[in-house]
Amino acid sequence: MTGYDNFHSRAVVWLKVVLPLLALAILSTLFLFSRTIDPSDAIPFAEVDVEARLREPRLTAPTWAGVTDDGSALTVSAAEARPRQSADIGPSATGLTARLETPDGGLAELVAQRGALDTDAALLTLAGGVEVTTGTGYLLKAEAMTAGLRQTSLISKTPVTAEGPIGYLEAGAMELSEAEGTRGLYLLVFKQGVKLLYQPVK
Repeated sequence: MTGYDNFHSRAVVWLKVVLPLLALAILSTLFLFSRTIDPSDAIPFAEVDVEARLREPRLTAPTWAGVTDDGSALTVSAAEARPRQSADIGPSATGLTARLETPDGGLAELVAQRGALDTDAALLTLAGGVEVTTGTGYLLKAEAMTAGLRQTSLISKTPVTAEGPIGYLEAGAMELSEAEGTRGLYLLVFKQGVKLLYQPVK
């Protein structure tokens, strides 16, 4: 038994030395053969230009909703909006859509490439090609339009075209507003060289 005890003691001593060295060898092998890390893979948002975002802050998919003094509901949304940049450059937005619902049941949906919502002046300015679809089946197109936020109004001082149940119309300007003296009734008036190609419904 004495010989066996001596062998056991020597084996334990050797293992105490060999096992830690073996562990160190395995760890060093892991470090030597580990895959090289690509820093661009570590951050999924690497393509975002942070400095540009700081220089030009913006909002993605903002929405604004309100009710005019005469009871019309207006909802405006945009693909992207930027706050006021300076005294000369006001807030702006791209990919604008708006929905106007008047108290008499009228509906108008507007789409524009760009525009601006000025709550101080109570105006929504649309530009870059504006399309308006009404609940009565008309499609109006103009280069620019202005919608009122305080009183229901939709004004274009640029040439307008309209297609609808009565035919095709061209005009130099147009205005949608509440009829004078008749609250809750709204009139769409075309002005300046109106041309109408009348096509009666069959």
